[in-house]
Amino acid sequence: MESAMKIDALQADITTLEVDAIVNAANQSLMGGGGVDGAIHRAAGKELKEACRALDGCETGDAKLTEGFKLPARYVIHAVGPVWSGGKRDEALKLASCYRRALELADSVDARSIAFPSISTGIYRFPIERAAEIAIQTVKETLPGTSVERVTFCCFSERDLAVYEALLNRSAR
Repeated sequence: MESAMKIDALQADITTLEVDAIVNAANQSLMGGGGVDGAIHRAAGKELKEACRALDGCETGDAKLTEGFKLPARYVIHAVGPVWSGGKRDEALKLASCYRRALELADSVDARSIAFPSISTGIYRFPIERAAEIAIQTVKETLPGTSVERVTFCCFSERDLAVYEALLNRSAR
């Protein structure tokens, strides 16, 4: 890994992070929901819902960009992860695509820092260990050649943080 790139994990409220872009674990409608999606919509204000309405939804495995409005982050990248179905419906490929597309969109606005939630591991039930492996591997493969210098995996729980930290420590050796 190049010294200019930094990848870490922390437990925090993603809506409070001062980064160029935060990633929203969105649903296909992009109109808000539960978990991190609802929290981001509430913190950003009603302007975010209006901006999302204009985007006309998003396919699973893809992502779309809006301003951050009232958030400290300048941008929100809405990534639609797959619902876990036992791994038989290309969930791993679709999840990897979310992370890749988010980094491409961050690069398109010259973002230097980005924070990801653990996409698809909440109500979409993607197993955290597998999801974290896919997230870290995809970010490490996609990051070189983009404007992004710092990636933070923002975890909701201590357990999720422990999974990300263990994988990041193992891959740093």
